[in-house]
Amino acid sequence: MHLEEMKKQIEQLVLEKGFYNKPEDIPKKLLFAFIELGEASDAWKKGESQEKIAEELIDVIFYVLDTSRLACPSVNMDEMFEKKLKKNQSRKYQYGEGHRQRNTNGCNSCSHAQILREKTVTNK
Repeated sequence: MHLEEMKKQIEQLVLEKGFYNKPEDIPKKLLFAFIELGEASDAWKKGESQEKIAEELIDVIFYVLDTSRLACPSVNMDEMFEKKLKKNQSRKYQYGEGHRQRNTNGCNSCSHAQILREKTVTNK
């Protein structure tokens, strides 16, 4: 299924269930997406199942696509995804991740930094 198809299904669900559906609701929808992202992070930190984590991530996608339906209705999200993917593919290696080197060198007590160090060593 493509993003545009998902948007249509989400719109149908929103209308059927009486969820927020006005442009002034966009900030709420973005906040809900952020909350769901936090729930996904929390599920991962607690070691919950991959299915639980995926369910929370799908909630994020629902809110983001629903927001796009209201915030930029004339933009085809499938085309935008392709455009953005090409843009990101043209960027230099580790673009925007300069923090990675600082964290992995300076934060020995951080478990996430340790994981990154281990992955860096095994990927070389």
